[in-house]
Amino acid sequence: MPLFHPSGGLVYHARAWRWGNRLWAPFHDQVRRWLTDWRPPASHLLLLGPSGGYALSRPFLERFDRLTVVEPDPLARRLLVRRFPGRAFAFAGDPGLARADGFARLARAWPDAAFLFCNLLGQDLTGAPDGFDRPAWLRRLPADLAGRHWASWHDLAATDQAPTRHDPVDLPRGEDLEASLARFWQGRGPDHPLAIHDSGCAGLLPDAPRRLAVWQLAPGRHHLIEWLAAG
Repeated sequence: MPLFHPSGGLVYHARAWRWGNRLWAPFHDQVRRWLTDWRPPASHLLLLGPSGGYALSRPFLERFDRLTVVEPDPLARRLLVRRFPGRAFAFAGDPGLARADGFARLARAWPDAAFLFCNLLGQDLTGAPDGFDRPAWLRRLPADLAGRHWASWHDLAATDQAPTRHDPVDLPRGEDLEASLARFWQGRGPDHPLAIHDSGCAGLLPDAPRRLAVWQLAPGRHHLIEWLAAG
């Protein structure tokens, strides 16, 4: 991963150092609360894209006997180990996740593991080809991991405009992206448009319950995050 990649590398870690205890704290609290309730019946957890583990907690990790990590950022791997001293992490190479059959590759490579996608599904993927079709790739996820326990938190959209709502929302099933945005950016209309970057993750597991919340990544940068699980 390049040192100045927007989804990782030095820029991301600098933001974590500067804003982790301030702007990121409410979001990280939501992640930890959600993970407290996610209890897959597995002793082996595969962490995909956890960066330096900023959103993870020791009590959550200690529920698993084995921790395997797929993380292309070498600095992130070092920070993860430093953040959780005494925990043994097995770091795996690129499993080919950014290929059309990437999720099936995970299932074959780690048949005994539960999978946690740590804000990965909406990010630029290492090794992704030009013209990578994220929505088509994501449509394969439920079938390729059918019968497996997995969970994800991921970007739905990002914007420079501050939300009007900050409390998280729990939904019994999915909804379209416009409806989700309207929950947190109220009063929108032709005279008040909302410019967003769409991550392409909306519509994943439409019949599953989920949580939505806003993460303020930096001053003037807000991300709508979705949590969901299967298995």
